Amino acid sequence: MSAIAEGGDASIEVIKVLFTLHPGMDALDFVGPLEVLTWAQHDMKDPATKAFQCTFAAAQEHTTTNQGCTFKAHIDFKEAQKRLKEFDVMVVPGGGTDEVLKTKSEPLQIIKAFADLQTRDPNRERTLMSVCTGSLFLGHMGILAGLSATTHPDYYTKFEIVCSEAAKRDLAERTDVLEERYVVNNLRFDLGENMDENPYIRRRSDGRRPSNARKGSNAWRESNTRRESNARRLALRLGGLRVITAGGITSGIDAALYLVGAMVSDDSAQEVARKLQHTWNKGVVVDGLDV
Repeated sequence: MSAIAEGGDASIEVIKVLFTLHPGMDALDFVGPLEVLTWAQHDMKDPATKAFQCTFAAAQEHTTTNQGCTFKAHIDFKEAQKRLKEFDVMVVPGGGTDEVLKTKSEPLQIIKAFADLQTRDPNRERTLMSVCTGSLFLGHMGILAGLSATTHPDYYTKFEIVCSEAAKRDLAERTDVLEERYVVNNLRFDLGENMDENPYIRRRSDGRRPSNARKGSNAWRESNTRRESNARRLALRLGGLRVITAGGITSGIDAALYLVGAMVSDDSAQEVARKLQHTWNKGVVVDGLDV
């Protein structure tokens, strides 16, 4: 279960986020989304209603980034595996990917475990988000099969190769690599009665903007209890796991703002962008039904 927001209001649940850290990662891939999520509030006038609670997991207590910054983990990956069911969101920074892919080391295993958890337990809404070349980890583990995704522009070719090799290995569908700021699969909107006229079906080709009808923390909480939502998630890829891949480095800020807009409120996302003095550059949401 998600924690109750500071202040004790049982009607406000905190969304629990697990950040994976690995040596050589890019600092802003981590700090950018962290900055966004830690500023987000359910009530913009009440600091006691913080929307997200962030936990850092790594192989060692301290992780040094490509920029020489060192971050301290709250838990190691072994502990994170034990507590994986606690988390609603996993954020995977990029950078330093060659060594991880070469040695088949963490965070590869915990990423796959999180995706598998959603398949086994679709009764909860979960999100897996990568930043920059962190998408190579998702691609290598076969999580992006049949989905659309993006990465840092300098890595499009390598990304396509990694995803193609995974598809051949797993006898799975290919990944559609898009040149976008961020790409969202399995967006979160309620389903209407008329499937042909459903305004919550978002297609990249038709230019339709997603409705705000499903957005917000109440809808997120309710989606974990509604039988219809649970049944429909089970029928989706990866048990309805929302998969977000962000492009190069600062794109992680924009993808995190999307996450705030989807899980808290659009007003909260806009307020966070204002505080950061950041212009929110939107990505795309691909074909999919959401629940």
